[in-house]
Amino acid sequence: MTPNAVKFVSPLVFSTLSENPVYLEMFEEKSDTKHISLAEWAHLVVVAPLSANTLSKIVCGICDNLLTTVICALPSRVKVILAPAMNENMWKNPTIQKNIEQLRKINRFIILNPTRGKLASGKYGVGRMVEPEFILKEIVKLAKK
Repeated sequence: MTPNAVKFVSPLVFSTLSENPVYLEMFEEKSDTKHISLAEWAHLVVVAPLSANTLSKIVCGICDNLLTTVICALPSRVKVILAPAMNENMWKNPTIQKNIEQLRKINRFIILNPTRGKLASGKYGVGRMVEPEFILKEIVKLAKK
């Protein structure tokens, strides 16, 4: 989980619901290379919801947290499903759209465009993350390949 993600959902809740360990820090010990072992272990990575901040870091190769570092260290065979979720103005921002287009050009990234609906701000607009069922369908589709 990124530092901002823990502001929305506690690591304990996420771990309990997923029945998996939750990693927060890149270096828990001095010689720890968890980002490398997690990247090599992965068969598929799903980032949902994907913030504008994390999206931009992925595009630029900024590795300042465990998530972005793992994505940067992934073997080329590993696909990454990205499910953006943000305010409508952020989603429509030309810089964000340019970043999305850059990632679409890289074969490993699968972008699941946000939908129109109620946003975290309480407003309605484009920027709502696709429903989890749709993300699951994409995962199953990739697993069959």
